[in-house]
Amino acid sequence: MPSTAPALPLADVTVSDAALRRFLHGLPGVDAVGLEARAAALGTRSIKTTAKSYAIDLAISMIDLTTLEGADTPGKVRSLCAKGAAPDPSDRSAPAVAAICVYPDLVREAKAALRGTGIAVASVATAFPAGRAARSVKLADTREAVAAGADEVDMVIDRGAFLAGRYLQVFEEINAVKAACGDAHLKVILENGELASYDAIRRASWLAMLAGADFIKTSTGKVAVNATPANTLLMLEAVRDFRAATGRQVGVKPAGGIRTTKDAVKYLVLVNETAGDDWLDPAWFRFGASSLLNDLLMQRQKLRTGRYSGPDYVTVD
Repeated sequence: MPSTAPALPLADVTVSDAALRRFLHGLPGVDAVGLEARAAALGTRSIKTTAKSYAIDLAISMIDLTTLEGADTPGKVRSLCAKGAAPDPSDRSAPAVAAICVYPDLVREAKAALRGTGIAVASVATAFPAGRAARSVKLADTREAVAAGADEVDMVIDRGAFLAGRYLQVFEEINAVKAACGDAHLKVILENGELASYDAIRRASWLAMLAGADFIKTSTGKVAVNATPANTLLMLEAVRDFRAATGRQVGVKPAGGIRTTKDAVKYLVLVNETAGDDWLDPAWFRFGASSLLNDLLMQRQKLRTGRYSGPDYVTVD
């Protein structure tokens, strides 16, 4: 795919709404047919047994194990934390997940349950998932999560402002949330399914990175279209080209709809073939998922023993 790295210096890009608009609309247009064809072709790559075993463990270590339901309870969060720390109690060689992702009011519960494990606590914020709130509310939401101990914050952009072309407003809000995060890492959710076009996803990716995102994330998992190989490929191109232009590396997190080992391996191939192996690390690539871990554990056990266990081999939560 052609490079999207800008020919212009980035120092003056965000000085005004007009300058930011010129920059974002000056990015090369996306060849939708070519993008989807490349994503589909990379998805056909076969992985042999040794490589598959490595890929499964890598995918487990990249999971943000997530519960974001109105019925979440402290007990459910503690159970999820225990599973994330020891995904397969019968095989202690199974790696732990990267993070547990919860709502802000359950961060303290997760933090206490994960003490000493090295697993991060991620919290959604900024009026997740719709993001329909005043900026003061979004910043308070972020500060509450960080004060409770969140190591990472997943924010949602104002899609209404972005689609209306108010790019500087979106930039300033991301920048303000980044400041409110303090030492916590910021993942910026684009909600690709609501952005209407690949060109918009490319622009939103660059906008988020310019504003200080540590990660760009495909989706909330709460809309009809979430992560897809094509939109993730596009975001991987963006982070690759952003690093080439600025020297700063930004992570990518596909979320929503990634449920099987086969799906996860396809995404790892996309990472390797597009951004490169620098991104094949939990520090730079994550899966936002709840059910994916179970399938990875089942496939891992199959490779280890040669047989599948019954449906009660892994816990539901």
